[in-house]
Amino acid sequence: MRLATAANEAYTASLAVSELLGCKQCGGSRGQDEELGIRIPRPLGHGPSRFIPEKEILQVGSEDAQMHTLFADSFAALGRLDNITLVMVFHPQYLESFLKTQHYLLQMDGPLPLHYRHYIGIMAAARHQCSYLVNLHVNDFLHVGGDPKWLNGLENAPQKLQNLGELNKVLAHRPWLITKEHIEGLLKAEEHSWSLAELVHAVVLLTHYHSLASFTFGCGISPEIHCDGGHTFRPPSVSNYCICDITNGNHSVDEMQVNSAGNVSVSDSFFEVEALMEKMKQLQECRDEEEASQEEMTSRFEIEKRESMFVFSSDDEEVTPARDVSRHFEDTSYGYKDFSRHGMHVPTFRVQDYCWEDHGYSLVNRLYPDVGQLIDEKFHIAYNLTYNTMAMHKDVDTSMLRRAIWNYIHCMFGIRYDDYDYGEINQLLDRSFKVYIKTIVCTPEKVTKRMYDSFWRQFKHSEKVHVNLLLIEARMQAELLYALRAITRYMT
Repeated sequence: MRLATAANEAYTASLAVSELLGCKQCGGSRGQDEELGIRIPRPLGHGPSRFIPEKEILQVGSEDAQMHTLFADSFAALGRLDNITLVMVFHPQYLESFLKTQHYLLQMDGPLPLHYRHYIGIMAAARHQCSYLVNLHVNDFLHVGGDPKWLNGLENAPQKLQNLGELNKVLAHRPWLITKEHIEGLLKAEEHSWSLAELVHAVVLLTHYHSLASFTFGCGISPEIHCDGGHTFRPPSVSNYCICDITNGNHSVDEMQVNSAGNVSVSDSFFEVEALMEKMKQLQECRDEEEASQEEMTSRFEIEKRESMFVFSSDDEEVTPARDVSRHFEDTSYGYKDFSRHGMHVPTFRVQDYCWEDHGYSLVNRLYPDVGQLIDEKFHIAYNLTYNTMAMHKDVDTSMLRRAIWNYIHCMFGIRYDDYDYGEINQLLDRSFKVYIKTIVCTPEKVTKRMYDSFWRQFKHSEKVHVNLLLIEARMQAELLYALRAITRYMT
C-alpha cells in the first residue's frame, strides 16, 4: 500500500466512526452506541484552527497533489498528521522545508539522545504555556523510552537538563541578555557538562519550539481530538446536527462567520488595502529619489525600537500558567512584559558585526552537520515566499512589506540592519498589526481571535498564515543570533 493511501486513511479516519454509529439522516441507527455502551468523543473545535474555517483548510489539502506527498511523508515519520501540519498546508514549499528540518532535529543522528530532544521541546513550549506542543511531546517522549518521572516536573529531570532552564528562560523572553557566561556555566558543570555539539543541538531545539509556540497561538491551532482539550463526551446542544457531521468536525459554520473584530464594513477594509498599496508605491518613489543619511537611519531605528517596547494590546492581561505546563520550567513570573514596562534599554545588535549568513550558519553546520543548511533553507523560503498577491490584487511586488515585517521583529529584539530605513515600518504596519506581531513574538499565549481578525481584514487566511511564517522564522533567527554570538565569544 502506498504511503499516500495510509495518510489519506488517517486524514479521514473519523468517517469510520460515523459509519459505525449511523444516524437518521444517513439511514443508520443512532441507538447502536447506546446498546454497546460506548462513549464516543466529539471534537470541541472547528477543525485544525480556531481562527480559520475548516472547509478552507480541507479544500487546499484535497486539491494540491504535492500536499498528498507531504502528508504521506509526515504520517510515515510521525504516525500522525498534526494540526500544525494541516494549517501550514496553505504553503507547501515552506511546509516541506519545515517538516524536513523538524524530522532531522528530532529523529536523525545527532549529539542528543531522542528522549532528551523531546524533553527539551517540552521545556521550550512550556515557557509560553503552549499545552498543545507540550502534550504532543509528552507522548513522543514516552514513546522513545523517556522516564515518566521526569514529567512530574523539571526538578525530577537530570541535573544536566535542569541547568538548561536558565538559558531556556532568557532565550524565550530576553535573548539580548545572553552572555558567554551562560554558555560557560553549561559547558563547565563537571559531571553535568554539555559538549559544544550538544549545546548547539539544544539551542536549535529551544529556538525551534519557542517559535513554533508562536505559530500555534498565532494561527489558533486546536488540540487534536485525542488530546486534552480536544474532545468532549457531551452530546451536541444543536438538534439538527447529523452525527456524521459531528464525528467529522463539520460543525455549524455560523459562529465561524461572526466578525469578532467588530462591525467593519467591506468597503472600509477594502480602502485599507488600497491605502497600503499606495504607501508602498510612494515609499518606492522616495527610495528612487533620495536616500537618508546614516545618522538619520540610526535615529529612525532607535525611535522604532523604543516605540516597539510600548506596543501592547488593550486587553493585555496576565496569563497564569496551568500546573501541568508550569512544572516543566522555573521562574514563572519571568517574561518580556516585565522587562519592557520598566523602561529598561534593549541594547543594539548590529547585523554587520554578527549575522546568520556569515557567522551563525557556519557555526551550526560545524558543530551539528547539515542542520545549518536546513535552517538556512527554511529562513530563505519564509523570507522570499511570495505569490505576488495582496488581498484581491495580483502581480504585486510584496518584498518591501515582507522586509518591513521581518525587520520590525528583529528591531523589537534590538537587531539593526544598517542599510534599512526604519521609517518605512510606521508607514506599512498599522497599530493593530503591530499589536498582533508583538504579541505573537513576545507573549504568544495572549493572542486572541479578535487580534487575528483585526489586522489585514480584507486579506485571505492563507496570507495571514504566511505572515505567521515570517514571524516565527524572524523570531527563531533573532534568538539564534544572540545564542550563537555568545557561543562564539566563549570559543574565542
